[in-house]
Amino acid sequence: MPDAIDMATRARSSKLSASMDGQEVTVAGWVQDTRNLGGISFIQLRDRDGTVQLTLPKKKIEPGLFKELTTIPRESVIAVRGTLKANKEARAGFEIIPSAMAALNVAETPLPMGVIDKVNIDLDTRLSNRFMDLRREQVLAIFKVRDALLGGSREYLSSEGFLEVQTPKIVAAGAEGGATLFKLSYFGREAYLAQSPQLYKQSLMGAGFERIFEIAPAYRAELSDTVRHLSEFTSLDVEMSFVKDSDDVMKVVEGLVAHAITHVSRKCTAELSMLGIEPSEQKPPFPRLTHEECVRLLQGAGKKIEVGQDIDTDGEKMLGDIVKKEHGSRLYFITRFPTELKRGTFYAMRLDEDPSLTGYFDFEFDGEELVSGGQREHRLPRLIAQIEENDMSPEAFEFYLKAFRFGMPPHGGFGLGVERFLHMLLRLPNIRECVLFPRDRVRIAP
Repeated sequence: MPDAIDMATRARSSKLSASMDGQEVTVAGWVQDTRNLGGISFIQLRDRDGTVQLTLPKKKIEPGLFKELTTIPRESVIAVRGTLKANKEARAGFEIIPSAMAALNVAETPLPMGVIDKVNIDLDTRLSNRFMDLRREQVLAIFKVRDALLGGSREYLSSEGFLEVQTPKIVAAGAEGGATLFKLSYFGREAYLAQSPQLYKQSLMGAGFERIFEIAPAYRAELSDTVRHLSEFTSLDVEMSFVKDSDDVMKVVEGLVAHAITHVSRKCTAELSMLGIEPSEQKPPFPRLTHEECVRLLQGAGKKIEVGQDIDTDGEKMLGDIVKKEHGSRLYFITRFPTELKRGTFYAMRLDEDPSLTGYFDFEFDGEELVSGGQREHRLPRLIAQIEENDMSPEAFEFYLKAFRFGMPPHGGFGLGVERFLHMLLRLPNIRECVLFPRDRVRIAP
């Protein structure tokens, strides 16, 4: 770094304004675009916060500096020192007249893809050059919204007395059976990547933590190539003790989701506008419909489905439209799931008054499952019986069951897919756009 450019004084674009007219400033970033108009040239310099205009009057700029600035390739990284001048014609209301420049890294040409070019680029090309794709302001906006979504979620859960924890991601047994587990070798033993922190969350209820949440990766080896499935995703998991029933859990779900959406709407107005999303706040309580009621609604709309049958993707979308029309809500619960549909979720509590039903629920957003959860079975004999019903060995879950042998309170919880939430909130065409470097059935790099 040349002595002429002191990076300690560097200011990000958001910290500059026309009120600083006449001041010397230092900026650094990527050369987004250059326009040469003969006697004057302009450079748009981009940092994380936005862009600043560098104005180069040919007769007022040292010839060597003028040539270097006007010939450096787009997307090169430079540092510039210059004088800030108020200018109503500049996009930000000011410009910078450079007096010194340091080329920190000169970009090769041609670029693998454009950053500001008005050309449609297919998603596969974008993901193969993700470092470049992430420079685009619309893509950065997605991750600013994601940051606000997680910030709002943490804010709500902390205010409700939940403690943030981290549980293992290399596990000896799966929480939902072996069909979708990624197997790995662990010092000569067989292990797996965690599908869910479910078993550990419940163990922490036995440890007396009472209210916990975790935001962490989870893994599903599903042979699916849809626009809403990922092999590695981020799960926001919550568990809470001393619940009366699943309604206690649902109240936390709707409080969390409503607060997170409100937080995003208030903090990310510019990003939402850039993405074409109208800020909106969702106010609980949200509609609660039993699984049977949902099936009856679908039957009334002409869907061929029987009571007790699982609702497929098309049915979910139909149901989302029906609920929005009849209840005026994009968000709603499906409750009292048939036990047969949740049998693989061996820890789900069945209703004492009707064991053919569980207290489990799904929370839907525009006809797509966002959350699944409910009250857990905390009574050891029943839990063991439900494990055996799923053709699994209780001995394989002894580390988990041990916590139930020595004082386990009634408890419940849920898991929320962060990418799924963002995908629905921003109405993006593909969930892979919600991940910095997505992993699916065919993509393991970059």
